[in-house]
Amino acid sequence: MSACTLRLFAGLAVSVAFVSGLSAAEPARDDAVKDALLTLQGPRDAVYSVAFDADGGRIASASKDGLVKVWDARTGQDVSSCKGHDAAALRLTFSPDGKTLASAGQDKTIRLWDPAAGKELRKFTGCQNMICGVAFSPDGKRLAGASADKTVRLWDVETGQEIRTLKGHTSEVWSVAFSPDGGRIASAGKDGTIHVWDAQSGAEQLVLKGHTSEVFTVVFRPDGKQLASAGADETVRVWDAQTGELQNVFKGHKGAVYTVSYDPDGKRLASSGADHTTRIWDAAAGTELARLAGHKGDDFAVAFSPDGSRLATGSADHTVKVWDATPAKEVSRGEGK
Repeated sequence: MSACTLRLFAGLAVSVAFVSGLSAAEPARDDAVKDALLTLQGPRDAVYSVAFDADGGRIASASKDGLVKVWDARTGQDVSSCKGHDAAALRLTFSPDGKTLASAGQDKTIRLWDPAAGKELRKFTGCQNMICGVAFSPDGKRLAGASADKTVRLWDVETGQEIRTLKGHTSEVWSVAFSPDGGRIASAGKDGTIHVWDAQSGAEQLVLKGHTSEVFTVVFRPDGKQLASAGADETVRVWDAQTGELQNVFKGHKGAVYTVSYDPDGKRLASSGADHTTRIWDAAAGTELARLAGHKGDDFAVAFSPDGSRLATGSADHTVKVWDATPAKEVSRGEGK
């Protein structure tokens, strides 16, 4: 494949043939959101992942410098710094109750933290290469990791013991997600496919093909009926989670789309990409509602707050930004504060 090379996940070469020459952000639309509510600084390098806790009171980030950082989501005040990864921290997620935080790293580990104190609680090992994705089961009892060793692994959160290894991808696995009922697991990777597994037996149920290049992120809609994926082919794709049928393709980003997130009611999607923008979409129609263009580098991370009123983004510019994501602002002028 002839390609220029983007550097995603702490030096991991991502071949993206279509983005040669994309070195600067696309000019923002007239209705782009111009001002973030908060700009959070602290990481010394690119921010690869962001997450809100269960009540929306805290935001965490994972960055290339290995730091996992936690802030007060409303004031921007520092809460804690979690230090332990020996290399880049690539993805993170809060437990369903918000009491713990899990981060996946280039150092082949997943680490569990007390987000209030910044204390490491447990380390999960077993993968033979970096771990690029992490997800808690809805009951908080299991942890899934997506690894560059081509596997998805499940661990018992309480004991740290490995439960199962899922094999089926033919290349690095970038992302993993549990269905809202905990019965299924979805994974996505460099081989351009999305796999859906039975979470109890490990049996493979579906293999979704449609992206023309690697898939960086896959998520379930909050009701579990659909999956959304973000890929190097500049698209967000929506799939029927039961049949695997491709239902919609969202186009608009001018470069790789790194991540995608549903709002709590499943009516909107947010996606972040190499064109230095995060876009908010009508999840049913596929129409763009708003565009956030405040970062000065690739937008690597996005997450809705639990009530859907705010959006957090993380970027190669070393910052996390928090935005007003209320629908009224999106469909009117899209202006910030």
